[in-house]
Amino acid sequence: MDKVNSIAIVGGGSSGWMVAATLINSFPEKDITLIESPNISTIGVGESTQAKITQWAQSIGIDHKDFMQYTEASYKMSIKFTDFHEKGDGGFHYPFGRLYGGDAEFGAKDWHMKKTLYPETPIQDYCNSFFPQMALVNKNKINENQYNIFNDYEFDKDTAFHFNATKFAFWLRDRYSIPRGVKHIKKEIIEVKTDENGISGLVLDDNSEFKADLYIDCTGFKALLIKETFNIPFEDISEYLPCNSAWAVQIPYVDPEKEVENFTNCTALSSGWVWNTPLYSRIGTGYVYSDKFISDEDALLEFKEYLKNKKDPVYAPERITEDLKFRNIKMRTGIHKKIWHKNMVAIGLSAGFIEPLESNGLYTVHEFIKILVRSLDKGFVNQFDIDSFNHECRTIFYGFMKFVQMHYTLSKRRDSNFWKHMTSLEIDLEKPSGYNQVSSTRISYSYEYETNSGIHCIAVGHNNLLFGNYAIKEFESQNSSTNFELAAKGFIFRSDKSKEKWEKEAENSENHYLYLKRNFHSDGEINE
Repeated sequence: MDKVNSIAIVGGGSSGWMVAATLINSFPEKDITLIESPNISTIGVGESTQAKITQWAQSIGIDHKDFMQYTEASYKMSIKFTDFHEKGDGGFHYPFGRLYGGDAEFGAKDWHMKKTLYPETPIQDYCNSFFPQMALVNKNKINENQYNIFNDYEFDKDTAFHFNATKFAFWLRDRYSIPRGVKHIKKEIIEVKTDENGISGLVLDDNSEFKADLYIDCTGFKALLIKETFNIPFEDISEYLPCNSAWAVQIPYVDPEKEVENFTNCTALSSGWVWNTPLYSRIGTGYVYSDKFISDEDALLEFKEYLKNKKDPVYAPERITEDLKFRNIKMRTGIHKKIWHKNMVAIGLSAGFIEPLESNGLYTVHEFIKILVRSLDKGFVNQFDIDSFNHECRTIFYGFMKFVQMHYTLSKRRDSNFWKHMTSLEIDLEKPSGYNQVSSTRISYSYEYETNSGIHCIAVGHNNLLFGNYAIKEFESQNSSTNFELAAKGFIFRSDKSKEKWEKEAENSENHYLYLKRNFHSDGEINE
């Protein structure tokens, strides 16, 4: 492909319309068409996102207020993992944003010296000490931080969204992509023609033929182009992440001021975990599980029992009725060996999928399309661009896969066959994986944490504090004139002052639900 002047996106849904919106913003001069079947509905899950989606939204100039209102969106500042370490552990958070080190003279090592000096210090104190926005998360408040009271917390960057996935696709289609010039064809593809250069044309159900320079496969798990047409080998990862099924349901609010939380809660069960995604209008929830360890029927029973008996009092069990529609979803986990082949690129579920933990589905969409835009930006494409794209995307995928895996492998749980299996798995810690690389050093010993990585939050949340004594020994060898106890107490004094300031500001901040209502739903309407 010397030049790419026309692009056909095959498949709609969140991934297809995210690709369309990004491409028309980046290349308004190109002929961009999205072709989708009129008979296939979107999965409608993937309603919780990662923080970089706000950067993607800003990069293409999304109208924030209209988007928030139309998609019933709420803000997400953190991910909570409940019962992942052990049952009744109180949970731990992975907040978005930079680790604030203004109170720590020696980096995260300061907190580990505090934990060593005072072993009764709760694990939750780690994030409360290093992420100022945790004061807001703990009180379910929102603050745009115009005056930087919450040091280093950037509201526009350090938040993500919960939204209605179906309406998200519709908004991108009707209010962004089509008005900017994306053509939309709702027809079945009955044949994919190929030649030595890749795809030569698409035959539609009216016997017309559609041609483009580049074809993007956004057909979900069907993978019409990458699998059914080219049969690109698929690298299965279910041995390492076996969750391949989910029961999903939508439930109403009883007390939205309490229940519209500003984080996604993930609660571990016997054979997987339950997501809780609080939109403005309702809760999206589901049980992600492995059918290798529990049947679909037993998983549904366990999920319903969880919903009816959750200890949190705001989870009124009377709303879990027989009228609720539980949907069963099957997932394919892994990635194709190549996701750009000749003149075809796969993005979204067609390219690969890890599993829903850490909201990585849409994450790979906006990260992969960003790399594609960079590849197309120079005006022509050669084999080096294709090979580089494949390498970079697979590096992101496998790095994130290891990150997701460590949520399970560091657990103390052994109370079911699923958890026995997950905690006995090996992670290749030595093989470099580039972006989001997980290594034994980063988990066990390093205290110089990356500011854009959640590895340290997951490790500490799982009480993985192996480097506490190591840090103290290293500290004392490098700072012979300073006693570690004195250094720890200095950190505690400074940190307590900061936390007092953050908590006071959080107390005076607006409730999350009321903030959304005032800013986006003051007319009391939800777009249908």
